[in-house]
Amino acid sequence: MTIPNSENFLSGGSSLPCTPEEEKEIVLELTRAAEANQKEGDLYYVVSQRWWRDWQEYVGFDRFREHSSKGHLSILSRPGRIDNSKLVLNRTDTEGNELDLQRHLQEGEDYTLVPHEVWKKLLEWYKGGPELPRKVISEGVIVKELRVEVYPLCLKIIDARDDSQRTIRISRKASVGELYKIVCALLELEQSKARIWDYYEKSKNYILTNFDQTLEDAQLQVDQEILLEVQRDGIWPSNFNTNPTGNEYALVPLEPSRSSITIAGGPTLSNSNSTGFGTHLLQGNSFSLPLRDADGDGILNNGSKVDGRGLTGLHNLGNTCFMNSAIQCLVHTPPVVEYFLKDYSDEINEENPLGMQGELAIAFGELLRKLWSSGRTSIAPRAFKAKLARFAPQFSGYNQHDSQELLAFLLDGLHEDLNRVRKKPYIEARDADGCPDQEFADECWKNHKARNDSVIVDVCQGQYKSTLVCPVCSKVSVTFDPFMYLSLPLPSTVTRMMTVTIFSGDGSSLPMPFTVTLPKNGCCKDLIRALSTSCCLKSSEALLLAEVYDHRIYRYLENPFESLSSIKDEEHIVAYRVPITHDKLLRLEIMHRRTNKKLIGTPLVTYLSKDSVTGANIHAAVSAVLAPLLRAKAFPPMNQVKFSKENGGGPSLDSIVLTDDGTCSSDKDISTSNMELEERANGLPSLQLALTDEKGVSRTFIDTDSSVFPVSCIRVLMDWSDREHELYDFSFLEDLPEVFKSGFMLKKTRQEAVTLFSCLETFLKEEPLGPDDMWYCPSCKEHRQATKKLDLWRLPEILVVHLKRFSYSRFLKNKLDTFVNFPVHNLDLSKYVKHRAVGPHSYVYELYAISNHYGGLGGGHYSAYATLIEEDSWYHFADSHVSPVNEDEIKTSAAYVLFYRRVKDDSKMSVEETSSSTNSTSC
Repeated sequence: MTIPNSENFLSGGSSLPCTPEEEKEIVLELTRAAEANQKEGDLYYVVSQRWWRDWQEYVGFDRFREHSSKGHLSILSRPGRIDNSKLVLNRTDTEGNELDLQRHLQEGEDYTLVPHEVWKKLLEWYKGGPELPRKVISEGVIVKELRVEVYPLCLKIIDARDDSQRTIRISRKASVGELYKIVCALLELEQSKARIWDYYEKSKNYILTNFDQTLEDAQLQVDQEILLEVQRDGIWPSNFNTNPTGNEYALVPLEPSRSSITIAGGPTLSNSNSTGFGTHLLQGNSFSLPLRDADGDGILNNGSKVDGRGLTGLHNLGNTCFMNSAIQCLVHTPPVVEYFLKDYSDEINEENPLGMQGELAIAFGELLRKLWSSGRTSIAPRAFKAKLARFAPQFSGYNQHDSQELLAFLLDGLHEDLNRVRKKPYIEARDADGCPDQEFADECWKNHKARNDSVIVDVCQGQYKSTLVCPVCSKVSVTFDPFMYLSLPLPSTVTRMMTVTIFSGDGSSLPMPFTVTLPKNGCCKDLIRALSTSCCLKSSEALLLAEVYDHRIYRYLENPFESLSSIKDEEHIVAYRVPITHDKLLRLEIMHRRTNKKLIGTPLVTYLSKDSVTGANIHAAVSAVLAPLLRAKAFPPMNQVKFSKENGGGPSLDSIVLTDDGTCSSDKDISTSNMELEERANGLPSLQLALTDEKGVSRTFIDTDSSVFPVSCIRVLMDWSDREHELYDFSFLEDLPEVFKSGFMLKKTRQEAVTLFSCLETFLKEEPLGPDDMWYCPSCKEHRQATKKLDLWRLPEILVVHLKRFSYSRFLKNKLDTFVNFPVHNLDLSKYVKHRAVGPHSYVYELYAISNHYGGLGGGHYSAYATLIEEDSWYHFADSHVSPVNEDEIKTSAAYVLFYRRVKDDSKMSVEETSSSTNSTSC
């Protein structure tokens, strides 16, 4: 496209160089071009999200207008100058680098990123600033990803010559050689006479000598110190082999050893009197770890410190509390601790294409053994974070992430790195197709184990039954799938409250709003079913759903399988009670208009026979549906009313009278007999009616003796003068409630108790699939919004339960701080397990760890509670700080991921494996 010339732009920004639509098209075109040709080194610019939203609304981006009034393009003022000042930590530029951003900023919440060319245009149009450029970097080893490095490394240079300090910013993907060049240029030094130490926690850890290594692989962290030493007369400073703490064990490489010797044994510790989990595993091994390394604090040998095994904290390396929380829960999982403290070298799978060549398992094992060695206060998991960044670039950098997402990656990555299956056989997945559940479940588990066999599968994986039913052909599909953890929705996140106003189609009752609770992934059929129950719908009736907008029927919701997601909370939905045979009748829509030609109120809908459509029929039908709105003083005396059949003055509605005898208790208050309706209608003056179009614009007056050409839908316009308002109470047709009003029943919802069992029951409840998760029905040969039902079949030794507190949609991000009451002891899941024949194991669990999240979405803080099993005592792990906590304090609304272990039932002997192996029948 041709981009308008910007030479004549006024510096003050008072002129409008482009229309809003032109600005939008220019930005879209430039953005598409940048994304199509994105490469490492490209520049993006940080822009205030508040300003960006104002601009998007100004130019009319559709995604910001979907919730606004239909048909109305609001006229918004042009945004002012770009203001990024609140994003900047300080206005003092560091040594030749870009400005420092406030920490903990979140993309989409605090800022957005725009390509360089887009920034240039925005700056030309609006001026302002400051400019905040950031480069695109390439991350990952197995899967390469391009990301904008919003937060580059901030390193503090300490000059050993005079202890002066300077701060530089450099990409974590820059090489050690580039770091040397920048530092030496800054201080005007010869590179051959300078050396740089990793000076994390002000300890000389090691000299940076591998010039090709990236700073991330060198495990340098944000805000850490590096020590610069300068050679004088060919001699390095005399204290190069010591560190300020005087600890002789300072110079220990951070890179985990690859030898089987290091992997084989846990550390041998001198304190043989220590207690706590793993003591029997730690003693008697022939290999030991150093008592001090670059990742840890020193040992306190003054006798005042207890053993501390399993009570070691983890340094926060820059928004890594999410990682620390997940790690502490894992390293306090008894079978995981037992496994990694023993020799697992033979099980490392370096050939698995789905794994990480064993490097993740080695790094995790090294970290676990450090955490379970005695005498430590806290350690910095720098080596582990570097490995994580290499293989999971989504967790690189220094943004806050989700502890459950990291946990899912860790469990899966450890499994693949430790998979005992070296060559996975090809096994085609299939449906049960009538096979008995027991046989098919065993076959599926056997097939799964043939490809996946590791300590993670042994202790963390279970199996559930999944049943899908096609809503059209009723095809049933049954599969048995493994699970690593249960992600349980909070009840309020899977249901939706909807308010719909129901109108009578024959004038038998007043309009009445009904509020129903439905599954979020439900369809219109579910809404109709719930409303039918609430309003006591008769067997001879049906409900016709419609959306009312601007006093007109905007659309009919006649497809029973249309997703409820198409109905927004702020919309106005009505339902008309109509004859069950309405598809054989003629629909009559009635709109209302003031004398000033402005539409008012809510349209009414009734039906006529197709045989003979006359003006008299239409007048009589409109009078009938308006009858419930008659004011008491407008009722004619009964002796003055004559039946229409006798007079011939109006049509008989016998053809559409609802004949079912069932009535609701409320009908006495809001219903009127058909005879009374006809009587009242015949006693009232004629109405001002005109044929019109769907927008209510055209008008053709209807005489009682005129004939009307029958079409699928007849629309009439009724004029409301003072006379009509005196006769009818029009307030019943005004002020339709929205589908859902924010804050409605909020107090009640907060008071409702939510238990872990209610979350589990919500998870196991049958529900329709979402519109974006359609199932391909092999019978229909089409994608269908099937109903899905899950059942627990096989439970693991370690049960991880994820409470889905975070919800994301295109327009909304939300966190639920609902308190979930979960048992610490005796979580009995017996009644939820469908498969009991081969179940000798106990279904009772004990809680041993919790990953907590405090605060709001996109930030906040993670911590963990964990128990030392042999001590049966709880501790709080908040990064490097570890403290005891009472058991009655661990149940909070911050609980996010729960870790349970099975309580062994010694009275039963495990026969599961025996039964599975002897059952050779395959269906």
